[in-house]
Amino acid sequence: MTVHGKLRLGTRASALAMAQSGMIADAVRSKTGREVELVEISTAGDRSSAPIAHLGVGVFVSALRDALMAKEIDFAVHSYKDLPTSLHEGPGPRGSTAPRTFGEGLRIAAVPPREDPRDVLVARDGRTLTELPGGARIGTGSPRRIAQIAALGRNLECVPIRGNVDTRLRKVAQGELDGIVLARAGLSRLGRAAEATEILDPMLVLPAPAQGALAVECREDNDELLELLAVLNDTDTRAAVTAERAMLAELEAGCSAPVAALAEVAEGDNGLEIYVRGAVFSPDGRFGVRLSRTGTLAEADQVGRLLAADLLAQGADSVLGSTA
Repeated sequence: MTVHGKLRLGTRASALAMAQSGMIADAVRSKTGREVELVEISTAGDRSSAPIAHLGVGVFVSALRDALMAKEIDFAVHSYKDLPTSLHEGPGPRGSTAPRTFGEGLRIAAVPPREDPRDVLVARDGRTLTELPGGARIGTGSPRRIAQIAALGRNLECVPIRGNVDTRLRKVAQGELDGIVLARAGLSRLGRAAEATEILDPMLVLPAPAQGALAVECREDNDELLELLAVLNDTDTRAAVTAERAMLAELEAGCSAPVAALAEVAEGDNGLEIYVRGAVFSPDGRFGVRLSRTGTLAEADQVGRLLAADLLAQGADSVLGSTA
């Protein structure tokens, strides 16, 4: 299939999504010379105020994928951690009553270089987690973050929170919350990284699988566009995200489960190696298992799946069963 004229890039309408998509549009323009138009798409996740854990798989990406399949847009940018880890039966395109396989006919054309994947705290009076008093109210709707904060044993109260970054930060500034935990990547892409009062050590709060990474997706039959977008791909980031998401898929856990992972690529004795840390927690943080594995970049998927098997063997299955 030939790509003609201006490329249409589908994006959610939030400030963060627009910033991320704008970065990708600029990269496409500079690397390929092609003009790119941003097309705003409203998703079910954007329209709902329900807690993230109750929204279901793919809630932030299904509308973008429908627009891709309907050829209303040429490619889309997702926060990679929002993507389901496997194909599954879901609702059909708009106006259709027939189900279809979610993500079928689409391909991740590129995974650009990753932003800092760590979580950060934004707290009143410039405080860190250890400086917050017992009973302090921390805004986060993430079961993964809630479990790990509870595991610190500091008697901090986690308060479910939704809304864009500005809305969340305002709740701290106005004293409604003592602090919020969110991804550093989002703050960085909005030019607000300096507002973080603490970057959380992954040894204490391990990030979500694929946090900080973007996925550039298009139709798998569009060979010319797949080749064009490939210039955005970063090999190390793609390997790291592949390992983290393979672990998540093998655990059969969704993006809202209390599961964490972080893979890093570094020089080993025999060339580049991937080092993957993974963890599973009970919702209340009383149970947690953390393990790691290493392998070559070519083995990224296998390393992630083997790590999942290790976690299951250490009791993660009982926790995941209780959160299903």
